[in-house]
Amino acid sequence: MPRIKPQTLLLQSKKKKGPTRIISVTTIVFASFILVLFLLSLFTTYRYWSQRSRNLGDGLDLEDFDEDGEKFDRPIYAIVDTSKGSIVVELFKEASPEIMDKFFHLCKTGYFKGMLFHRVVKNFVVQAGDFQRVGAAEDWILEVKPQNELMSTKHDAFMLGTSKDIHAHKGFDLFITTAPIPDLNDKLVVFGQVIKGEDVVQEIEEVDTDKLYRPKSSIGIVNISLRRQS
Repeated sequence: MPRIKPQTLLLQSKKKKGPTRIISVTTIVFASFILVLFLLSLFTTYRYWSQRSRNLGDGLDLEDFDEDGEKFDRPIYAIVDTSKGSIVVELFKEASPEIMDKFFHLCKTGYFKGMLFHRVVKNFVVQAGDFQRVGAAEDWILEVKPQNELMSTKHDAFMLGTSKDIHAHKGFDLFITTAPIPDLNDKLVVFGQVIKGEDVVQEIEEVDTDKLYRPKSSIGIVNISLRRQS
C-alpha cells in the first residue's frame, strides 16, 4: 500500500474543515456606527413631531406666556385642551382689561381644569362653567335659541366670550358660538376667536343632549394654557 505524502494529508484536512469566519474589528465598528445613526434618526423624528404637536402646527409658532410680562405686547393665544381635542383661541387686544385680567388669573391658577360643557345648543353655542348656577346666561340660551332664525346676524361663529353678569358670581362662564349670533355684545363680553380647532368645537356641538340642552355624556376642559407668538 503506497504511503500518502504529508502535503497531500494537509490538503485533505483543509478540505474537510469548514471555512473559519472571523468578524473583524472594522465590521463591528461599522455596525455600531450604523446603529447609532439609526437611534439618532429616531430621536430627531420624535423631537420634531413632539414639538409640532405642542405648537399645534399650521404656521403658529407659540411659546409660554409669562403673566408678569406685558400682556398686550404681542398676540396672545389660549390653548383650550378638551376631552375632544385642542382649540386655539386668539384673544383680542381690545377686549375688556378686567375680563382679560380675570381670565389670565384663572388660567394660571388652574380654575378651568375639569370644567364641564354643561350647555350645548346645536347651531348656536356651547357653554362651559358652573352647571349648578342657573342665571342670566342660561336664561339667555333657553329664551333666545327659538327666536334665532328671526333675528339679523351681526357676529361670526367660533367667538369666545363670557357672561356679562360676571360681577354677580365668583365664577367665569365660557361660551363658544357655533353660528353667527344676533346682538351678541348685548349678551356676552366677547374676548377671543377660535383660529384652530373648529372641528373640535363642532364635535362638541354634535353630542346628544336632553331637552334643556345638557349633554348626556360628560365633555370637559382638561386645561387652558396661555401662549404667545414668538
